[in-house]
Amino acid sequence: MEFIETSIEGAYLIENIKEFDSRGYFQRIFCQKEFDGTSLSDVFVQTSASYNEKKYTLRGMHYQIEPFAESKLIFCTRGSFYDVIVDLRADSPTFKVWYSVILDESLGYSLYVPPGCAHGFLTLEPKTFVFYQISQYHSKECERGFKWNDPSLNIDWPHPPLEISNRDMNLPFIY
Repeated sequence: MEFIETSIEGAYLIENIKEFDSRGYFQRIFCQKEFDGTSLSDVFVQTSASYNEKKYTLRGMHYQIEPFAESKLIFCTRGSFYDVIVDLRADSPTFKVWYSVILDESLGYSLYVPPGCAHGFLTLEPKTFVFYQISQYHSKECERGFKWNDPSLNIDWPHPPLEISNRDMNLPFIY
């Protein structure tokens, strides 16, 4: 595993090395020992997945506040998606900075999202499957979100969403 710093403090793009043989390949997505060798020492308590039937499905922007602020490890198992995180930590040097990356089943990268950052994505293919490992249990009382196209952030989405939930469509602007 190779941990690549992003433009957001504490967020990493992780290259999950593939080992090929005649059957295909083997790839580790998470290794506690490798994480312990970095500043990331999360214990993931929940694994979640989202299946997205249609191209240009948008989910986000979501996060949880304390005491259930969560880190996430995100991986694409099928299809591809444009993944976006936004730093919401007021004391961070990258406060209100956003970062994007395309996660794709063939490339095999993961994205580590630190606590205090919002997350959302737009599928780039139909039948896209997103796998998450999460460091906190879900708390309905602590869940928050903001509108994906908040003008104060000016996130450069590759395409307008064609599929979005009523909840996500009606989220407020960030501030």
